[in-house]
Amino acid sequence: MSPIRDTLVHSYLYLRRAIGLIGLGLPLVLIVGQLLVDGRLLHSISGYYYSDLRDVYVGAMCAVGVFLLSYRGYEPLDDLVSNVAAVAAVGVALFPTRPSGGGSAVDEVFGVLHLISAGVFFLALAYFCLVLFRRSGDSVTERKTKRNGVYLGAGVVILGALVVMVVSGFFEWGDLRPVLWLETAATTAFGVAWLTKGELILPDSGGEKAVRAAAG
Repeated sequence: MSPIRDTLVHSYLYLRRAIGLIGLGLPLVLIVGQLLVDGRLLHSISGYYYSDLRDVYVGAMCAVGVFLLSYRGYEPLDDLVSNVAAVAAVGVALFPTRPSGGGSAVDEVFGVLHLISAGVFFLALAYFCLVLFRRSGDSVTERKTKRNGVYLGAGVVILGALVVMVVSGFFEWGDLRPVLWLETAATTAFGVAWLTKGELILPDSGGEKAVRAAAG
């Protein structure tokens, strides 16, 4: 592998790891952070826009958007999905969810845009896990097969959480906060998938890397 190609590979690995760490850490930071601040457990991750941790929430989602915009896939469709996901991530951050107890007409419009952005974002993440990440070249290592299992599981969790979130809107849940836990599950699955793609989880062994490098 040439020095330039080796540098590019490592840059993409670090980019994937950065996306994964944000996805994995964001729910934990928001939930635990707000509990430490005032003991409140909000009803959704998006609801933390109205908390003391607003800047963390907005900053993390915008960072994910920038990283996704920098990401390049194997085909033009992959780049398109990555760009759409980037715009959706920024939309989730900049268009806040409707405040509890109602709001102005502008709040209602922003709330709709937030839901659309969130839906597109999660669907794009599911595409990454179920399609893009599971593609294999000429050389399929044992670890690659295991990683594909992680991607499949993450994609199923994301899609399942999205479906259940939609269904949960038709019921009263009291203090159970299903949306918060479902968003946490989906975001955690997204984080695990990107950390796996970044080879922080289930990396190839030295011999497998040599075979993959020889295959080009």
